[in-house]
Amino acid sequence: MTTLAHIDGLVAPRSVAVIGASDDVTRIGGRPIAAMLRAGYAGRILPVNPRREMVQGLPCYASVDDLPEAPDAALIAVPAKLVPETLAALGRKGCKVATLFSAGFAEVGAEGEAAQHALIDMARENGIRLLGPNTLGVYNVDIGYYGTFSSSLDTGLPKPGNIGIASQSGAFGAHLGALARDRGLGSSVLITTGNEADITVADAIHWMAECETIDVICTYMEAINQAPALLAALDVARAAGKPVLALKSGRSAVGARAAASHTASLTGDAIVADAVLADHGAIILRDPETMMDIAYAASKRVFPAQHSLGIVTVSGGAGIVASDEAEHIGLPIPTMPEAAQAALKAVLPYASPVNPLDCTAQALNDPSLLEQFTRAGLEDGGYGAILCFLTYVAGSRSMSDVILQALAPLREAFPDRIIAICALGEDEVLRRYDDAGLLVFNDPCRAVRALDAVLRLGVARGQAAAPLPEVTPVALPTETPDEAASKALLAHAGIAAAPECGVQDVEAAIEAAKGFGYPVVMKILSPDILHKSDIGAVKLNIRDAKGVRAAYAAILAAAAEHAPHAVVNGVLVAKQLSGGVECLMGINRDPTFGPVAVFGLGGIFVEVLNDVAVRACPFGPETAREMILSIRGAAILQGVRGQPPADIDALAQMLSRLSVFAAGAGERLVSIDLNPVLAMPVGQGACALDAIIELEPAEAMTDAD
Repeated sequence: MTTLAHIDGLVAPRSVAVIGASDDVTRIGGRPIAAMLRAGYAGRILPVNPRREMVQGLPCYASVDDLPEAPDAALIAVPAKLVPETLAALGRKGCKVATLFSAGFAEVGAEGEAAQHALIDMARENGIRLLGPNTLGVYNVDIGYYGTFSSSLDTGLPKPGNIGIASQSGAFGAHLGALARDRGLGSSVLITTGNEADITVADAIHWMAECETIDVICTYMEAINQAPALLAALDVARAAGKPVLALKSGRSAVGARAAASHTASLTGDAIVADAVLADHGAIILRDPETMMDIAYAASKRVFPAQHSLGIVTVSGGAGIVASDEAEHIGLPIPTMPEAAQAALKAVLPYASPVNPLDCTAQALNDPSLLEQFTRAGLEDGGYGAILCFLTYVAGSRSMSDVILQALAPLREAFPDRIIAICALGEDEVLRRYDDAGLLVFNDPCRAVRALDAVLRLGVARGQAAAPLPEVTPVALPTETPDEAASKALLAHAGIAAAPECGVQDVEAAIEAAKGFGYPVVMKILSPDILHKSDIGAVKLNIRDAKGVRAAYAAILAAAAEHAPHAVVNGVLVAKQLSGGVECLMGINRDPTFGPVAVFGLGGIFVEVLNDVAVRACPFGPETAREMILSIRGAAILQGVRGQPPADIDALAQMLSRLSVFAAGAGERLVSIDLNPVLAMPVGQGACALDAIIELEPAEAMTDAD
């Protein structure tokens, strides 16, 4: 039986045993039973407690062995020391899935972790899949099943609906469920995974992606325990057209290698996780409020193909606020066609029909204006969504009828578009708009952010995933190479470098410089000295043989002084190039997702500005081009203040080839720094002026017996 089939039993059991059942509805063993009785759970509840004959009005059994049937699921609420024998008894009885509330395992240290591993071994021996330990459990509103001891149920049960919540944290998952309930949203299923000894949040997302009643998935993650399974689950959700709204905590930076690698310092754990999860369709969020806004909008299952917003307002100021937010987050607000503007002006001469479409307070006296301006935005403007700022006017009982008469027919006439209103008022009044298919927000900026997310989802639905390039294994040297050897290795992958030559004496350096033509660059050649310029081991603008002699001596002296134990393989002489834009490319091996590529503008401030794009390897040139143009400084590459545009196509080819190289290099590849990469003007290509490849040492080989 697959994990997903087991989750069917976990979320929708026909019978459930509660081991450690309690009459006290405030205790862990009592809360689930009380909630299920209150919700009218139609399945059988089988309390187990050796000290009671009845629990909350239900017959109670002394042991698992005494149960009259094999339960579909079990809730275990006993001390950690009693869990192994409980699992063994459940296995004998034929139960296939258990929710383990009990704590005292991996979360308490090494001894608890060892106990957790032993527990999983026992569960597998008995054919049981485990949720937890240290989990708050699950609920399924549609059947009244509450396999959870969450106290959030004390303030009201969740509402049925098409939103699912998958959370590693029980308390935070229940908090999201309560937020949805209080917002009036229906979240029928909550699965909290706790320590994830067995069933993970990836399993929960995958199950929800295939569940017919769930259309939107909200998830909270603290750690990613099974990266391939998680990415596969996200892919399934994307293929099913179900948005995954993800909050991930633990936004720490990579520390160990940051000092040695520009790339490592730019690819912290959170940055990489955000980039990789987003690449597989997840919407990465920072706060629960935004999650609920987007979940609300997405739950209506309208995903326009146009990523554009029209704003209809009775207040010029509100229109500016909304359009400012749209511009800030990159949501286009195109102007109305001139003919449409003229037509609206003819209707209301003092209106502003550009976009925002300001129909002024006159629309309160003549609601037909609201209908005409909104229809024009949908019909003539072709916007994916219209946001109508109506504030407290829409919350007025007397005005709600006329506003609905104006807007509800448009919702029916344009079923593939979104109409949202920004309104304040009593819940009962505002609910009427929601019932008519109009989204309701109380803040224009929150509305814009939610609409942007849903519109982006609509556009993404019409796009095929970019094909991945073919990857072949890369033969790596046994030890970390110096710069010349690094560039030679990358050259086999099609990554160009400036003309250069490694030399072991000053006369050879002079000959090399003559061959390249002055000016030249000279630098120390050593696998042990990564930041050569920091110790004075790089010399620029060398214009004659005298300069070569002086630079050669100074470079060796700097290396001897600042890195006396470094292996020195000589001096690198290279043609000095100019006239392009300096960029950074690199690879860092993430412990969770493997090699990831980073791109940004080069120079000494790259780590301070942190204006970079990150992507998991490998990827093709089109994806690389998207990365390059996504950074804030992309305009510099496109030509500013009379400067020619850079050869972005050549940069994209190089970045793609670097990603393919990294994917084929295997786990010994730690990082690659190409900084700077010089992007020449269009048609002149790009080349790496410096290269550092860091490798794990090759394992010692022994002769076979």
